[in-house]
Amino acid sequence: MLFEVWAPDARRVEVLVDDGGHALGPDPARPGWWLADLPARPGSRYAYVLDGGPPLPDPRSRRQPDGPDGRSAVVDHDAFAWTAPWPGRALPGAVLYELHVGTFTPEGTFDAAARRLPHLARLGVTHVELMPVCPFPGRHGWGYEGVSLWAVHEPYGGPEGMKRFVDAAHRHSLGVVLDVVHNHLGPSGNHLPRFGPYFTDRHHTPWGDAVNLDAPGSDEVRDYLIGASLQWLRDYRLDGLRLDAVHALVDTRALHFLEELATAVDGLSAALGRPLFLIAESDLNDPRTTAPREAGGLGLQAQWNDDFHHAVHTAVTGESQGYYADFAAAGPAAVAKTLTHGFFHDGTWSSFRGRRHGRPLDTTAVPAHRLLGYAQNHDQIGNRATGDRIAADRLGAAAALVLTAPFTPMLFMGEEWGATTPWQFFTDHADPELGAAVTAGRRREFASHGWAEQDVPDPQDPATRDRSCLDWAEPGEPVHRELLEWYRALIALRRAEPALTDPQMDAVSATAGGRTLRMARGPFRTVVNFSDAPARVPLDVPCDVVLARPACKLLPGPCVQLPARGAAVLRAREITVDG
Repeated sequence: MLFEVWAPDARRVEVLVDDGGHALGPDPARPGWWLADLPARPGSRYAYVLDGGPPLPDPRSRRQPDGPDGRSAVVDHDAFAWTAPWPGRALPGAVLYELHVGTFTPEGTFDAAARRLPHLARLGVTHVELMPVCPFPGRHGWGYEGVSLWAVHEPYGGPEGMKRFVDAAHRHSLGVVLDVVHNHLGPSGNHLPRFGPYFTDRHHTPWGDAVNLDAPGSDEVRDYLIGASLQWLRDYRLDGLRLDAVHALVDTRALHFLEELATAVDGLSAALGRPLFLIAESDLNDPRTTAPREAGGLGLQAQWNDDFHHAVHTAVTGESQGYYADFAAAGPAAVAKTLTHGFFHDGTWSSFRGRRHGRPLDTTAVPAHRLLGYAQNHDQIGNRATGDRIAADRLGAAAALVLTAPFTPMLFMGEEWGATTPWQFFTDHADPELGAAVTAGRRREFASHGWAEQDVPDPQDPATRDRSCLDWAEPGEPVHRELLEWYRALIALRRAEPALTDPQMDAVSATAGGRTLRMARGPFRTVVNFSDAPARVPLDVPCDVVLARPACKLLPGPCVQLPARGAAVLRAREITVDG
């Protein structure tokens, strides 16, 4: 086996393989690289020693059996026996389902999650979007403080467990997307700076020094991140990657890292003969994120649309604090604007930022599936003080909008039945000082918004994670079962009707009036009443009811009367003329 490592400042490099030590020699073809071809087998433990220092895990480790600080283990990706051929599943027409392996089930493993895949297949979603699975300190955490970006968190099941999950998903015709974090690494267990300039003080982020994308040594850092990305898509047979907070990737080079990554992924897609895609989380409202490279864009296939989320959230909950203020002030008109223009802030004033924000999308040219629409996700729930979700009695209206909107829909685990379990911020740092600092910082953050310290869950308390696990008894209870059927019916309708996956954003119209909204897509009209009282919504054409929750009533006018917080999907009647 070839052992190779980039350590440009080292004078001497050794590798410890099982019980033996071996010197590595400089690679004459690649400055800064060291290598040696040595006997090893799958499972062999190894570590690198730089200039006589402590043993360190491989930056490109495929497995960390004993956690981020332990020795690496050899993995043979070709040894896994895949059972399900997989041609891939593209993003257009998709319905994504975001889940966290550690709380999707009480067991918190890939194998336990795989046993729940029949539920997702019956729901009708097309892809599972896994939150980050790279190793992180302790057993439980969100995954955004990961290290060893080529490896899989061992308590979840490690590389083999992840492959079993993906293979099981494919047997249910479900694609798999993985959330990856390139903008920072965790504060604990991160050994990369000992090997080389993986970080730079030229730029700073909320997490400290920036990942080095443009300073000396950045060619190798970019290759490290791109190599990890291609590994997930190739060796784990994934369909796409969700890129965390790309606005925090500081890169001043002419060829932006994201463009280079997108080019590499497109090349791998061509080589594998199956579709692959990249989804950005971006705070910029910049159409160039998903614009084709030949048009001067970065060439990513899609991005999360927080503006749509904020508009829907304020409409169904009435909240108006923080970044919700502008959306709440506009009311349902904010929902209408995002449905027809993609972004709400497209060069408009943002009171939260104290400046204008965003840039308009060309709705005649940008396919709507390039934006992901959702009413809930891990950030928008977990970053609340107590991790509370949207109440089930308000989810019906939100679901009608998400699942009939022109965007690629995404659900957050448990949303489909109105889960009552919160999803809270939890960590498992072994370092008591770091753990205490995380707890204090979390409580200090929400104290500035009026929360009492004792009301903010302690991230380090194991009960915080346990409270966040889904209760799989709930879908069988009447109130939850009824909401679940609503989601299933909406997804089935979307799948059956081409008008509801039409990518033409400029073909959508939306009208807000009072606390109601009407959206038109081809022959379909989605009507929503956000208020706590019955309301009438005028229709532009006579319609018949396709789906409604609760039952609605058609009136002359034409008009439809909706109960409080009600929603309905209608179809325009075909009008025939005698003659």
